[in-house]
Amino acid sequence: MSMRFLDRSTAGRLLGERLRALHLRPPLIVLALPRGGVPVGAAVAQALQAPLDLLLVRKIGAPWQKELALAAVVEGDPPDIVIDEEVQRGVGAHTEYIESQAQVQLREIARQRQAYLSGRAAAPVQGSTVIVVDDGIATGTTMRAALKALRRRQPAALVLAVPVAPRDTLEQLRAEVDQVVCLDMPVPFFAVGEHYQHFHQVEDDEVIEALDAAARVDPSAGADHR
Repeated sequence: MSMRFLDRSTAGRLLGERLRALHLRPPLIVLALPRGGVPVGAAVAQALQAPLDLLLVRKIGAPWQKELALAAVVEGDPPDIVIDEEVQRGVGAHTEYIESQAQVQLREIARQRQAYLSGRAAAPVQGSTVIVVDDGIATGTTMRAALKALRRRQPAALVLAVPVAPRDTLEQLRAEVDQVVCLDMPVPFFAVGEHYQHFHQVEDDEVIEALDAAARVDPSAGADHR
């Protein structure tokens, strides 16, 4: 029988318990996808006594079909653009189009970091165990781009952790990470929100509050999880 979580924070606490049992090698960093992934990520970071940051990634839609993911741009220095070459060939999108749209999305990423984190620099991931958290995954297109970009930054280990996702999507994402942790893989899978009793629209204020609370936690108190 499929699990149904009370809300995102509850799902995050359960996910954090599962991750603690793995004794992941420190240092740990939790990266949450805004906005829905932040309450989940905050609970995971609290359980692991690890710092919380955002994984800012924006989809680039195909020309004349914006919902079709052609590429994604991921925050970084420099930022990463991950292109779905099969979709690019299918829609005949030129590199110039992707680059111009990437600049639009990078401006939105900069706005989000300023709004949510007052411009604080992104956490360095090289050499860390990086745990990527969202409230669930459906198709996984944007997540795949984010994971590919993170891998290029040489984390010691890359872990994908979500409360719920379809099994076939997770199987496709396993090649991008060292470990997948998922609490529920229902069959059939319809939508992420179907697996929560309370699945409200996460607003900017809630994201900011969660990040500020996480920043007040001293991660050194739980730095050694071995």
